[in-house]
Amino acid sequence: MLANQIVQKLNATALGVWNQNLMNKDYQYVFATDLMSDALAMINNSCDQTVLLTGLCNAQSLRTAEMLDLELIIYVRGKKLDEEVLKLAMEMGFNVFSTDYSMFEASGILYQEGLHAGD
Repeated sequence: MLANQIVQKLNATALGVWNQNLMNKDYQYVFATDLMSDALAMINNSCDQTVLLTGLCNAQSLRTAEMLDLELIIYVRGKKLDEEVLKLAMEMGFNVFSTDYSMFEASGILYQEGLHAGD
């Protein structure tokens, strides 16, 4: 599923889109967690095809995504990044979005669209 389709299905708003090429990228997996240690331990394959869903709106989520080579982060429950963290996301070149859906709802929507668990 293309990133722009994922964003549309989740009614997500852009917090920052710094790599337009990624918006046409195909994603196959989604990993949903607020525990970045789980992401580090469980995301093993196809990191470049995995979307991270999280409610953790701090630099730790960005650093984790960076370590795993993830490029698309969607914050759930309407969470927003503060100015400092948003600046860091921009420097790192991440595309970051926010959806009002809960993590459970967002995961279900993406599962119905054919994305698989990213573990």
